[in-house]
Amino acid sequence: MKTGKVYLIGAGPGDPGLITVKGASCLERADVIIYDFLASRKLLKYAREDAEVIYVGKRGGAHTVSQSEINNLIVEKAKAGLTVARLKGGDPFIFGRGGEEAEILVGEDILFEVVPGVTSAIAAPAYAGIPITHRKHTASVAFITGHEDPTKPGSNVNWKNIATGVGTLIFLMGVKNVDRITEKLIEHGRSPDTPVVLVRWGTTSKQTVISGKLSNIVQQVEDSGFKPPAVIVVGEVVRLRSVLNWFEKKPLFGKTVVVTRARAQASNLVERLEELGAECLEVPTIEVAPPEDLTPLDQAIENIGAYDWLVFGSVNGVRFFLDRLYAGGKDARDLGDLKLCAVGPATARRLKESGLRTDLMPETYKAESIVAEFRKEDMTGKRVLLPRPTGARPILPVELGKMGAIVDEIIAYRNEPVCHNLDELKELLKKNEIDLVTFTSSSTVKNFRKLFTEEEVRTLLPDLTVASIGPITADTARKLGFKVSVVPEEYTISGLCDAIERYYKKV
Repeated sequence: MKTGKVYLIGAGPGDPGLITVKGASCLERADVIIYDFLASRKLLKYAREDAEVIYVGKRGGAHTVSQSEINNLIVEKAKAGLTVARLKGGDPFIFGRGGEEAEILVGEDILFEVVPGVTSAIAAPAYAGIPITHRKHTASVAFITGHEDPTKPGSNVNWKNIATGVGTLIFLMGVKNVDRITEKLIEHGRSPDTPVVLVRWGTTSKQTVISGKLSNIVQQVEDSGFKPPAVIVVGEVVRLRSVLNWFEKKPLFGKTVVVTRARAQASNLVERLEELGAECLEVPTIEVAPPEDLTPLDQAIENIGAYDWLVFGSVNGVRFFLDRLYAGGKDARDLGDLKLCAVGPATARRLKESGLRTDLMPETYKAESIVAEFRKEDMTGKRVLLPRPTGARPILPVELGKMGAIVDEIIAYRNEPVCHNLDELKELLKKNEIDLVTFTSSSTVKNFRKLFTEEEVRTLLPDLTVASIGPITADTARKLGFKVSVVPEEYTISGLCDAIERYYKKV
Protein backbone atom coordinates (compact mmCIF):
# COMPACT_ATOMS: atom_id res chain seq x y z
CA MET A 1 0.00 0.00 0.00
CA LYS A 2 1.23 3.47 -0.86
CA THR A 3 2.03 5.59 2.20
CA GLY A 4 -0.03 8.74 2.65
CA LYS A 5 1.17 12.26 3.33
CA VAL A 6 1.11 14.39 6.47
CA TYR A 7 0.55 18.15 6.61
CA LEU A 8 1.73 19.82 9.82
CA ILE A 9 -0.62 22.81 9.79
CA GLY A 10 -0.51 25.91 11.96
CA ALA A 11 -4.09 26.70 12.96
CA GLY A 12 -3.27 30.22 14.10
CA PRO A 13 -3.87 31.69 17.56
CA GLY A 14 -7.64 31.36 17.96
CA ASP A 15 -9.34 33.64 15.45
CA PRO A 16 -10.34 31.15 12.73
CA GLY A 17 -9.97 33.90 10.13
CA LEU A 18 -6.20 33.77 10.64
CA ILE A 19 -5.80 30.30 9.10
CA THR A 20 -3.71 30.52 5.93
CA VAL A 21 -5.22 29.83 2.52
CA LYS A 22 -2.96 26.81 2.14
CA GLY A 23 -3.86 25.56 5.61
CA ALA A 24 -7.57 25.67 4.77
CA SER A 25 -6.93 23.95 1.44
CA CYS A 26 -5.06 21.10 3.16
CA LEU A 27 -7.93 20.63 5.63
CA GLU A 28 -10.37 20.37 2.74
CA ARG A 29 -8.33 17.57 1.17
CA ALA A 30 -7.53 15.60 4.32
CA ASP A 31 -8.84 12.10 5.01
CA VAL A 32 -7.97 12.50 8.70
CA ILE A 33 -7.72 15.65 10.85
CA ILE A 34 -5.88 15.36 14.18
CA TYR A 35 -6.30 18.58 16.14
CA ASP A 36 -5.23 20.15 19.45
CA PHE A 37 -6.99 22.08 22.23
CA LEU A 38 -5.62 25.42 21.00
CA ALA A 39 -6.77 24.89 17.39
CA SER A 40 -10.15 26.58 16.85
CA ARG A 41 -12.90 23.99 16.35
CA LYS A 42 -14.45 26.37 13.83
CA LEU A 43 -11.70 25.35 11.41
CA LEU A 44 -13.33 21.93 11.22
CA LYS A 45 -15.87 23.49 8.85
CA TYR A 46 -13.24 22.92 6.15
CA ALA A 47 -13.28 19.16 6.77
CA ARG A 48 -14.89 16.86 4.25
CA GLU A 49 -18.10 15.22 5.45
CA ASP A 50 -16.41 11.82 5.29
CA ALA A 51 -13.17 12.92 6.97
CA GLU A 52 -12.18 11.32 10.28
CA VAL A 53 -11.74 14.01 12.93
CA ILE A 54 -9.71 13.13 16.04
CA TYR A 55 -9.28 15.38 19.08
CA VAL A 56 -5.98 14.97 20.95
CA GLY A 57 -6.44 17.93 23.30
CA LYS A 58 -3.32 19.22 24.98
CA ARG A 59 -3.79 21.92 27.59
CA GLY A 60 -0.91 22.73 29.87
CA GLY A 61 -0.04 19.57 31.76
CA ALA A 62 -3.40 17.87 31.11
CA HIS A 63 -3.15 15.80 27.94
CA THR A 64 -6.05 13.81 26.55
CA VAL A 65 -3.49 11.87 24.51
CA SER A 66 0.26 11.74 25.19
CA GLN A 67 2.73 13.07 22.62
CA SER A 68 4.04 9.58 21.90
CA GLU A 69 0.48 8.38 21.28
CA ILE A 70 -0.10 11.30 18.94
CA ASN A 71 3.07 10.44 17.04
CA ASN A 72 1.96 6.82 16.71
CA LEU A 73 -1.49 7.90 15.55
CA ILE A 74 -0.10 10.15 12.82
CA VAL A 75 2.23 7.39 11.60
CA GLU A 76 -0.55 4.78 11.68
CA LYS A 77 -2.93 6.89 9.60
CA ALA A 78 -0.26 7.88 7.08
CA LYS A 79 0.90 4.27 6.64
CA ALA A 80 -2.72 3.35 5.91
CA GLY A 81 -2.38 5.48 2.79
CA LEU A 82 -4.36 8.43 4.13
CA THR A 83 -3.79 12.17 3.81
CA VAL A 84 -3.35 13.44 7.36
CA ALA A 85 -3.83 17.03 8.53
CA ARG A 86 -2.11 17.56 11.87
CA LEU A 87 -3.73 20.78 13.05
CA LYS A 88 -1.75 22.56 15.76
CA GLY A 89 -2.46 25.82 17.56
CA GLY A 90 -0.35 28.78 16.42
CA ASP A 91 2.64 27.71 14.33
CA PRO A 92 3.81 24.08 14.45
CA PHE A 93 7.50 25.03 14.61
CA ILE A 94 7.24 27.71 17.33
CA PHE A 95 6.99 25.90 20.68
CA GLY A 96 4.50 23.56 19.04
CA ARG A 97 6.49 20.30 19.05
CA GLY A 98 6.03 20.20 15.30
CA GLY A 99 9.75 19.62 14.91
CA GLU A 100 9.53 16.47 17.02
CA GLU A 101 6.61 15.17 14.97
CA ALA A 102 8.47 15.94 11.73
CA GLU A 103 11.51 13.99 12.97
CA ILE A 104 9.29 10.97 13.64
CA LEU A 105 7.91 11.19 10.11
CA VAL A 106 11.41 11.36 8.63
CA GLY A 107 12.37 8.28 10.64
CA GLU A 108 9.32 6.43 9.31
CA ASP A 109 10.02 7.58 5.72
CA ILE A 110 6.66 9.37 5.52
CA LEU A 111 6.28 12.34 3.19
CA PHE A 112 5.25 15.55 4.96
CA GLU A 113 4.89 19.29 4.50
CA VAL A 114 4.88 22.10 7.04
CA VAL A 115 2.19 24.76 6.63
CA PRO A 116 3.24 27.69 8.85
CA GLY A 117 0.60 29.37 10.99
CA VAL A 118 0.20 32.77 12.62
CA THR A 119 1.82 32.37 16.01
CA SER A 120 0.17 33.80 19.12
CA ALA A 121 3.53 35.40 19.89
CA ILE A 122 2.76 37.90 17.14
CA ALA A 123 -1.03 37.84 16.92
CA ALA A 124 -1.96 38.15 20.61
CA PRO A 125 0.08 41.35 21.11
CA ALA A 126 -1.27 42.74 17.82
CA TYR A 127 -4.88 42.16 18.92
CA ALA A 128 -4.02 43.80 22.24
CA GLY A 129 -2.74 46.90 20.40
CA ILE A 130 0.97 46.17 20.92
CA PRO A 131 3.42 46.23 18.00
CA ILE A 132 6.26 43.97 19.11
CA THR A 133 8.76 46.12 17.18
CA HIS A 134 8.68 49.89 16.71
CA ARG A 135 11.36 52.24 15.37
CA LYS A 136 11.02 54.58 18.33
CA HIS A 137 11.08 51.89 21.01
CA THR A 138 12.86 48.69 19.99
CA ALA A 139 14.67 47.04 17.12
CA SER A 140 14.78 43.52 18.54
CA VAL A 141 12.39 40.87 19.79
CA ALA A 142 12.85 37.42 21.32
CA PHE A 143 10.43 34.51 21.64
CA ILE A 144 11.07 32.52 24.81
CA THR A 145 9.35 29.50 26.26
CA GLY A 146 7.97 30.04 29.72
CA HIS A 147 7.70 26.30 30.20
CA GLU A 148 10.99 24.53 29.53
CA ASP A 149 11.32 20.77 29.26
CA PRO A 150 11.41 19.68 32.92
CA THR A 151 13.73 16.76 32.08
CA LYS A 152 16.56 19.03 30.87
CA PRO A 153 19.51 19.71 33.18
CA GLY A 154 19.74 23.47 33.68
CA SER A 155 18.17 26.12 31.45
CA ASN A 156 18.68 27.04 27.80
CA VAL A 157 17.50 30.59 28.47
CA ASN A 158 20.37 33.07 28.73
CA TRP A 159 18.70 35.42 31.19
CA LYS A 160 21.49 37.98 31.19
CA ASN A 161 21.41 38.38 27.41
CA ILE A 162 17.65 38.70 27.10
CA ALA A 163 17.25 40.89 30.19
CA THR A 164 19.46 43.68 28.85
CA GLY A 165 20.12 42.84 25.20
CA VAL A 166 16.64 42.47 23.68
CA GLY A 167 13.97 45.17 23.42
CA THR A 168 10.76 43.13 23.42
CA LEU A 169 10.41 39.77 25.15
CA ILE A 170 7.57 37.40 24.29
CA PHE A 171 7.05 34.47 26.66
CA LEU A 172 4.73 31.64 25.67
CA MET A 173 3.26 29.14 28.14
CA GLY A 174 4.61 31.20 31.02
CA VAL A 175 1.65 32.10 33.25
CA LYS A 176 2.44 29.49 35.89
CA ASN A 177 6.07 30.67 35.96
CA VAL A 178 5.51 34.42 35.78
CA ASP A 179 7.08 34.88 39.22
CA ARG A 180 10.28 33.14 38.12
CA ILE A 181 10.36 35.05 34.82
CA THR A 182 10.05 38.48 36.43
CA GLU A 183 12.52 37.56 39.17
CA LYS A 184 15.15 36.44 36.64
CA LEU A 185 14.73 39.52 34.43
CA ILE A 186 15.10 41.95 37.35
CA GLU A 187 17.98 39.92 38.80
CA HIS A 188 19.86 40.19 35.49
CA GLY A 189 19.41 43.91 35.00
CA ARG A 190 15.97 44.67 33.56
CA SER A 191 14.32 47.66 35.20
CA PRO A 192 11.52 46.76 37.65
CA ASP A 193 9.51 49.57 36.01
CA THR A 194 9.51 47.85 32.61
CA PRO A 195 5.88 47.54 31.41
CA VAL A 196 4.38 44.06 31.08
CA VAL A 197 1.08 42.67 29.79
CA LEU A 198 -0.43 39.22 29.78
CA VAL A 199 -2.87 38.46 26.96
CA ARG A 200 -5.20 35.51 27.56
CA TRP A 201 -7.12 33.89 24.70
CA GLY A 202 -5.67 36.48 22.34
CA THR A 203 -7.50 37.16 19.03
CA THR A 204 -10.81 35.78 20.37
CA SER A 205 -13.76 37.56 21.95
CA LYS A 206 -12.65 36.00 25.26
CA GLN A 207 -9.42 38.01 25.09
CA THR A 208 -8.42 39.32 28.50
CA VAL A 209 -5.46 41.60 29.20
CA ILE A 210 -3.82 42.60 32.46
CA SER A 211 -1.12 45.25 32.55
CA GLY A 212 1.55 46.11 35.05
CA LYS A 213 5.30 46.34 35.62
CA LEU A 214 7.90 43.70 36.29
CA SER A 215 7.76 44.73 39.92
CA ASN A 216 4.02 44.16 40.41
CA ILE A 217 2.66 41.92 37.66
CA VAL A 218 2.96 38.76 39.77
CA GLN A 219 0.64 40.22 42.39
CA GLN A 220 -1.83 41.28 39.70
CA VAL A 221 -1.85 37.78 38.21
CA GLU A 222 -2.56 36.30 41.64
CA ASP A 223 -5.22 38.87 42.55
CA SER A 224 -7.11 38.43 39.27
CA GLY A 225 -6.88 34.64 39.21
CA PHE A 226 -5.41 34.90 35.72
CA LYS A 227 -5.12 31.49 34.04
CA PRO A 228 -3.43 30.06 30.92
CA PRO A 229 -3.35 30.10 27.94
CA ALA A 230 -1.69 33.49 27.69
CA VAL A 231 1.20 35.34 26.09
CA ILE A 232 3.48 37.54 28.21
CA VAL A 233 4.88 40.70 26.59
CA VAL A 234 7.71 42.63 28.25
CA GLY A 235 9.10 45.91 26.90
CA GLU A 236 8.53 49.59 26.18
CA VAL A 237 6.22 48.79 23.25
CA VAL A 238 3.61 47.75 25.81
CA ARG A 239 2.98 51.45 26.51
CA LEU A 240 1.52 51.82 22.99
CA ARG A 241 -1.47 49.70 23.98
CA SER A 242 -3.19 52.74 25.49
CA VAL A 243 -3.25 54.31 22.01
CA LEU A 244 -3.39 51.34 19.62
CA ASN A 245 -5.86 49.03 21.37
CA TRP A 246 -8.36 48.36 18.56
CA PHE A 247 -9.80 44.88 18.97
CA GLU A 248 -11.37 45.34 22.40
CA LYS A 249 -13.13 48.50 21.19
CA LYS A 250 -15.31 46.60 18.74
CA PRO A 251 -19.00 47.09 19.64
CA LEU A 252 -19.73 43.40 20.26
CA PHE A 253 -16.37 42.50 21.80
CA GLY A 254 -16.81 39.94 24.57
CA LYS A 255 -20.35 39.01 23.49
CA THR A 256 -21.30 35.42 22.68
CA VAL A 257 -24.09 35.26 20.11
CA VAL A 258 -26.05 32.15 19.14
CA VAL A 259 -26.90 31.86 15.43
CA THR A 260 -29.83 29.53 14.76
CA ARG A 261 -30.00 29.99 11.00
CA ALA A 262 -29.45 27.05 8.66
CA ARG A 263 -25.71 26.42 8.39
CA ALA A 264 -25.70 26.78 4.60
CA GLN A 265 -27.03 30.33 4.95
CA ALA A 266 -25.45 31.45 8.21
CA SER A 267 -22.10 32.60 6.85
CA ASN A 268 -23.12 36.21 6.11
CA LEU A 269 -24.65 36.66 9.55
CA VAL A 270 -21.73 35.01 11.34
CA GLU A 271 -19.12 36.97 9.38
CA ARG A 272 -20.81 40.29 10.10
CA LEU A 273 -21.25 39.57 13.82
CA GLU A 274 -17.64 38.43 14.12
CA GLU A 275 -16.50 41.57 12.32
CA LEU A 276 -18.30 43.52 15.06
CA GLY A 277 -16.32 41.57 17.66
CA ALA A 278 -18.77 38.83 18.70
CA GLU A 279 -18.01 35.18 19.32
CA CYS A 280 -20.61 33.20 17.37
CA LEU A 281 -21.90 29.79 18.36
CA GLU A 282 -23.70 28.20 15.45
CA VAL A 283 -26.67 26.15 16.62
CA PRO A 284 -28.62 25.66 13.38
CA THR A 285 -32.17 24.62 14.21
CA ILE A 286 -33.29 24.15 10.62
CA GLU A 287 -31.86 22.51 7.56
CA VAL A 288 -33.10 23.39 4.10
CA ALA A 289 -33.90 20.38 1.89
CA PRO A 290 -35.76 19.67 -1.37
CA PRO A 291 -39.41 18.63 -1.12
CA GLU A 292 -40.06 14.93 -0.62
CA ASP A 293 -42.14 14.92 -3.80
CA LEU A 294 -40.78 17.05 -6.66
CA THR A 295 -43.70 16.30 -8.99
CA PRO A 296 -45.88 19.38 -8.18
CA LEU A 297 -42.90 21.72 -8.58
CA ASP A 298 -41.80 20.09 -11.82
CA GLN A 299 -45.33 20.21 -13.23
CA ALA A 300 -45.66 23.90 -12.39
CA ILE A 301 -42.35 24.59 -14.13
CA GLU A 302 -43.47 22.56 -17.15
CA ASN A 303 -46.53 24.84 -17.41
CA ILE A 304 -44.67 28.03 -16.45
CA GLY A 305 -45.96 29.90 -19.50
CA ALA A 306 -49.49 29.78 -18.10
CA TYR A 307 -48.66 32.08 -15.16
CA ASP A 308 -48.72 35.86 -14.92
CA TRP A 309 -46.80 36.28 -11.64
CA LEU A 310 -44.06 34.31 -9.91
CA VAL A 311 -43.61 35.31 -6.24
CA PHE A 312 -40.45 34.45 -4.30
CA GLY A 313 -40.43 34.94 -0.54
CA SER A 314 -36.81 33.95 0.06
CA VAL A 315 -33.43 33.22 -1.46
CA ASN A 316 -34.07 29.52 -0.88
CA GLY A 317 -37.24 29.70 -2.95
CA VAL A 318 -35.27 31.16 -5.85
CA ARG A 319 -32.51 28.58 -5.50
CA PHE A 320 -34.68 25.49 -5.42
CA PHE A 321 -37.02 26.76 -8.15
CA LEU A 322 -34.17 27.55 -10.54
CA ASP A 323 -32.45 24.24 -9.77
CA ARG A 324 -35.54 22.39 -10.97
CA LEU A 325 -36.01 24.77 -13.90
CA TYR A 326 -32.49 24.00 -15.15
CA ALA A 327 -32.81 20.29 -14.33
CA GLY A 328 -35.83 20.16 -16.64
CA GLY A 329 -33.85 21.53 -19.55
CA LYS A 330 -35.25 25.05 -19.30
CA ASP A 331 -33.62 28.40 -18.55
CA ALA A 332 -34.53 32.05 -17.96
CA ARG A 333 -35.85 32.43 -21.52
CA ASP A 334 -38.71 30.06 -20.69
CA LEU A 335 -40.07 32.53 -18.16
CA GLY A 336 -41.08 34.78 -21.06
CA ASP A 337 -43.25 37.72 -19.99
CA LEU A 338 -43.76 36.34 -16.49
CA LYS A 339 -43.55 39.07 -13.84
CA LEU A 340 -41.38 38.46 -10.79
CA CYS A 341 -41.99 39.56 -7.22
CA ALA A 342 -39.21 39.30 -4.63
CA VAL A 343 -39.47 39.76 -0.87
CA GLY A 344 -36.35 41.58 0.25
CA PRO A 345 -33.14 42.75 -1.43
CA ALA A 346 -31.32 39.45 -0.88
CA THR A 347 -34.01 37.60 -2.85
CA ALA A 348 -33.94 40.25 -5.59
CA ARG A 349 -30.15 40.04 -5.69
CA ARG A 350 -30.28 36.26 -6.11
CA LEU A 351 -32.65 36.71 -9.07
CA LYS A 352 -30.37 39.33 -10.60
CA GLU A 353 -27.40 36.96 -10.31
CA SER A 354 -29.39 34.56 -12.47
CA GLY A 355 -30.12 37.24 -15.06
CA LEU A 356 -33.67 37.92 -13.88
CA ARG A 357 -35.12 41.35 -13.15
CA THR A 358 -37.52 41.91 -10.26
CA ASP A 359 -40.76 43.67 -11.22
CA LEU A 360 -42.10 44.15 -7.71
CA MET A 361 -40.45 44.35 -4.29
CA PRO A 362 -42.40 45.66 -1.29
CA GLU A 363 -40.85 48.33 0.91
CA THR A 364 -41.13 46.11 3.97
CA TYR A 365 -40.22 42.48 3.67
CA LYS A 366 -43.22 40.45 4.80
CA ALA A 367 -46.32 38.85 3.28
CA GLU A 368 -48.64 41.65 4.40
CA SER A 369 -46.61 44.14 2.37
CA ILE A 370 -46.84 41.96 -0.75
CA VAL A 371 -50.60 41.84 -0.30
CA ALA A 372 -50.70 45.64 -0.05
CA GLU A 373 -48.70 45.99 -3.27
CA PHE A 374 -50.88 43.55 -5.21
CA ARG A 375 -54.00 45.43 -4.13
CA LYS A 376 -52.73 48.21 -6.39
CA GLU A 377 -52.95 45.78 -9.34
CA ASP A 378 -55.96 44.25 -11.06
CA MET A 379 -55.45 40.63 -10.05
CA THR A 380 -58.77 39.32 -11.35
CA GLY A 381 -58.10 36.11 -13.27
CA LYS A 382 -54.33 36.47 -12.91
CA ARG A 383 -52.46 33.22 -12.33
CA VAL A 384 -49.89 33.40 -9.54
CA LEU A 385 -47.27 30.76 -8.73
CA LEU A 386 -45.97 30.69 -5.14
CA PRO A 387 -42.90 28.42 -4.64
CA ARG A 388 -42.80 28.19 -0.83
CA PRO A 389 -41.38 26.24 2.09
CA THR A 390 -43.33 23.82 4.23
CA GLY A 391 -45.13 25.58 7.06
CA ALA A 392 -45.39 28.98 5.34
CA ARG A 393 -48.09 31.34 6.59
CA PRO A 394 -51.32 31.19 4.54
CA ILE A 395 -51.95 34.94 4.36
CA LEU A 396 -50.52 35.44 0.86
CA PRO A 397 -52.49 32.78 -1.07
CA VAL A 398 -55.65 33.55 0.91
CA GLU A 399 -55.54 37.31 0.27
CA LEU A 400 -54.56 36.93 -3.39
CA GLY A 401 -57.50 34.58 -3.82
CA LYS A 402 -59.81 37.23 -2.37
CA MET A 403 -58.54 39.62 -5.06
CA GLY A 404 -59.67 37.21 -7.74
CA ALA A 405 -56.28 35.70 -8.51
CA ILE A 406 -55.85 32.02 -9.32
CA VAL A 407 -53.10 30.92 -6.94
CA ASP A 408 -50.99 27.77 -7.15
CA GLU A 409 -49.04 27.24 -3.95
CA ILE A 410 -46.32 24.59 -4.31
CA ILE A 411 -43.65 23.30 -1.96
CA ALA A 412 -40.22 24.30 -3.32
CA TYR A 413 -38.25 23.28 -0.23
CA ARG A 414 -38.56 21.97 3.31
CA ASN A 415 -37.37 23.50 6.57
CA GLU A 416 -36.32 20.42 8.52
CA PRO A 417 -35.55 20.64 12.25
CA VAL A 418 -31.96 19.77 13.18
CA CYS A 419 -29.81 19.95 16.28
CA HIS A 420 -26.11 20.84 16.35
CA ASN A 421 -23.82 21.93 19.22
CA LEU A 422 -26.66 21.51 21.71
CA ASP A 423 -24.46 20.25 24.56
CA GLU A 424 -22.13 23.23 24.19
CA LEU A 425 -25.09 25.62 24.08
CA LYS A 426 -26.65 24.23 27.25
CA GLU A 427 -23.31 24.29 29.06
CA LEU A 428 -22.82 27.96 28.18
CA LEU A 429 -26.39 28.77 29.23
CA LYS A 430 -25.76 27.12 32.60
CA LYS A 431 -22.69 29.35 33.04
CA ASN A 432 -24.70 32.40 31.94
CA GLU A 433 -22.22 32.94 29.10
CA ILE A 434 -24.73 33.45 26.26
CA ASP A 435 -25.42 37.13 25.62
CA LEU A 436 -27.80 36.98 22.67
CA VAL A 437 -29.74 34.53 20.49
CA THR A 438 -30.64 35.47 16.92
CA PHE A 439 -33.72 34.22 15.09
CA THR A 440 -34.15 34.72 11.33
CA SER A 441 -37.51 32.99 10.85
CA SER A 442 -40.40 31.62 12.86
CA SER A 443 -39.11 28.12 12.11
CA THR A 444 -35.82 28.84 13.87
CA VAL A 445 -37.72 30.04 16.95
CA LYS A 446 -40.05 27.04 17.14
CA ASN A 447 -37.29 24.51 16.61
CA PHE A 448 -35.00 26.24 19.12
CA ARG A 449 -37.71 26.06 21.77
CA LYS A 450 -38.17 22.32 21.11
CA LEU A 451 -34.53 21.69 22.06
CA PHE A 452 -35.34 22.29 25.74
CA THR A 453 -37.42 20.50 28.34
CA GLU A 454 -39.93 22.48 30.41
CA GLU A 455 -37.50 22.41 33.34
CA GLU A 456 -34.68 23.74 31.13
CA VAL A 457 -36.95 26.50 29.83
CA ARG A 458 -37.52 27.64 33.43
CA THR A 459 -33.86 27.41 34.48
CA LEU A 460 -31.89 28.27 31.33
CA LEU A 461 -34.04 30.56 29.18
CA PRO A 462 -35.96 33.07 31.35
CA ASP A 463 -33.48 35.94 30.96
CA LEU A 464 -32.33 35.17 27.43
CA THR A 465 -31.90 38.24 25.22
CA VAL A 466 -33.29 37.72 21.72
CA ALA A 467 -32.77 39.50 18.40
CA SER A 468 -35.37 38.83 15.69
CA ILE A 469 -35.04 39.63 11.99
CA GLY A 470 -38.58 41.02 11.78
CA PRO A 471 -41.94 41.48 13.50
CA ILE A 472 -43.45 38.14 12.42
CA THR A 473 -40.52 36.21 13.85
CA ALA A 474 -40.58 38.45 16.93
CA ASP A 475 -44.28 37.69 17.52
CA THR A 476 -43.57 33.96 17.29
CA ALA A 477 -40.75 34.34 19.82
CA ARG A 478 -42.91 36.31 22.26
CA LYS A 479 -45.72 33.74 22.04
CA LEU A 480 -43.20 31.08 23.04
CA GLY A 481 -42.10 33.12 26.05
CA PHE A 482 -38.93 34.79 24.80
CA LYS A 483 -38.07 38.38 25.60
CA VAL A 484 -37.35 40.09 22.26
CA SER A 485 -35.00 43.04 22.68
CA VAL A 486 -33.92 43.69 19.09
CA VAL A 487 -36.07 44.01 15.95
CA PRO A 488 -34.57 45.95 13.02
CA GLU A 489 -36.44 48.48 10.91
CA GLU A 490 -35.11 46.75 7.78
CA TYR A 491 -35.85 43.02 7.85
CA THR A 492 -32.53 41.84 6.43
CA ILE A 493 -29.35 40.28 7.80
CA SER A 494 -27.59 43.63 7.44
CA GLY A 495 -30.45 45.40 9.20
CA LEU A 496 -30.42 42.82 12.00
CA CYS A 497 -26.68 43.29 12.59
CA ASP A 498 -27.03 47.07 12.58
CA ALA A 499 -29.83 46.84 15.14
CA ILE A 500 -27.77 44.53 17.37
CA GLU A 501 -24.87 46.97 17.22
CA ARG A 502 -27.13 49.88 18.19
CA TYR A 503 -28.64 47.87 21.04
CA TYR A 504 -25.27 47.16 22.64
CA LYS A 505 -24.12 50.73 22.22
CA LYS A 506 -27.13 51.80 24.28
CA VAL A 507 -26.73 49.19 27.02
